[in-house]
Amino acid sequence: MDRLTGTPMDIDLLRAYIAVVDTGSLTRAARQVHRTQAALSMQMKRLEEQAGCSLFFKEGRNLELTPDGKQLVSYARRLLALHDEALSQLRTDSALPPLRIGSPDDYAQSLLPQLVEIIQDQYPELQLQLVCAPTVKLRTLVDEGELDLTILTRAVDSDEGHVLMHDRGIWIQHPQFDWQQHASIPLALYEADCKFHSAALDGLNKTHRPYRLKALSANAGALIALVRRGMAITAAARASLSPDLVEVAPIHELPPLPGIDIALVSSAQGHPLVTANWAGELARRFTSTDPFESAQSA
Repeated sequence: MDRLTGTPMDIDLLRAYIAVVDTGSLTRAARQVHRTQAALSMQMKRLEEQAGCSLFFKEGRNLELTPDGKQLVSYARRLLALHDEALSQLRTDSALPPLRIGSPDDYAQSLLPQLVEIIQDQYPELQLQLVCAPTVKLRTLVDEGELDLTILTRAVDSDEGHVLMHDRGIWIQHPQFDWQQHASIPLALYEADCKFHSAALDGLNKTHRPYRLKALSANAGALIALVRRGMAITAAARASLSPDLVEVAPIHELPPLPGIDIALVSSAQGHPLVTANWAGELARRFTSTDPFESAQSA
């Protein structure tokens, strides 16, 4: 970073830069900062001119950070945090617009209340708007600025957002589910864009376990209702397990399901409270509590 030109760095360019870094995609970052991809590319070139060095290089189809680019990330986050903190201190929570928070509906009872409690401890007068939808939809909504914050699932090797917890997929049944009555396993699964859908079916096919796909849905409530009636079993994240249901016992030898991260992702622009720094602080406070304990005591 010894080639700086002396030109002050534009805070909007830094915000766009961090959006590119956090999403790992010019396409997604462009949606978050409400620019075309071409306009965002021009912004990154302007930032490189202001920094006096190259920030990116191409690795196949991927856009990677140069050593200078990686160094700028730390400075950019601190500059944005100070800028946004200064603005937030000048506002009261009663004057703030509603905060729009998304969550997959299978986390609506276990994880979302914990996040809401943390936010309202800081801003008791702040109005919240809660949206439940599948992760794929939530990711689109936050990219397009229709949500300010969202809980979603991500791959364990992803850098998207701030990790709330590491989780794994489990098979879920009603305690009285009668395995002897079913020559083939009745399944109620999330739709094909869910990671557990393909893992469950691939695993059963590879182990030659007969099954019947009784229902597909993007709605966790619909699937869990079938499981509660003993009509099917399902594959879902451990975080979505309710107290009246149980994990399928190892004796039934169902295939293992993959691990996931549950992350908190923020929009690059929108609500005056929502910054990467604040989202990171929310995630740190969340990980210092036990969401399962909170859900059971609620």
